[in-house]
Amino acid sequence: MMFKILCALALTMVAACAAVKTTAGVAGGATKMAVKTTAGATGAAADAAFSGGDEDKKHEELRPFDASRNAKIDVEAAFASARVTGRNVLLVLGGNWCHDSRGLAAAFERPELAEIIADGYELVWVDVGRRDRNLDIAAEFGVMEIFGTPTVLIASPDGALLNRESVHDWRTAASEPYDETLAYFRRYAG
Repeated sequence: MMFKILCALALTMVAACAAVKTTAGVAGGATKMAVKTTAGATGAAADAAFSGGDEDKKHEELRPFDASRNAKIDVEAAFASARVTGRNVLLVLGGNWCHDSRGLAAAFERPELAEIIADGYELVWVDVGRRDRNLDIAAEFGVMEIFGTPTVLIASPDGALLNRESVHDWRTAASEPYDETLAYFRRYAG
């Protein structure tokens, strides 16, 4: 398991020029190991990624969705951690093929938003393929259809969906103004 984490870390750093923070721990006496991975570019990497209007290239490089992950276990681990930390759970349902899913991932890399995400959320990237896998994750929150990607679910540590009216609003994430994206995720940070 540690070897997989180290390999994923090395690939992520090379491919996305991002710093990856991985924390693992047993939360609140749980018997399962919870692993949380949050990518965030800082310093020179962030400056390089977002200078000169070259954000499309950055979108192309980011691939946060992993079809080989067990999304159900990742979501359960995030909620277990959230109950301990008091952070809200942020589920981003998307795919690496999707420009807007990668665009939201790129926004999450920008320093100010990266800090909000790291401090206020337990983040899980849920690969929904071409809206043909892991749809049961959204259904658990009463979201019975994924209209586009990314679909963003924000839930309290006890599982209450906090952004029901706007879960589908991120289908154009790559073209959303950064200040509006920042304000949105700041509003729901736990």
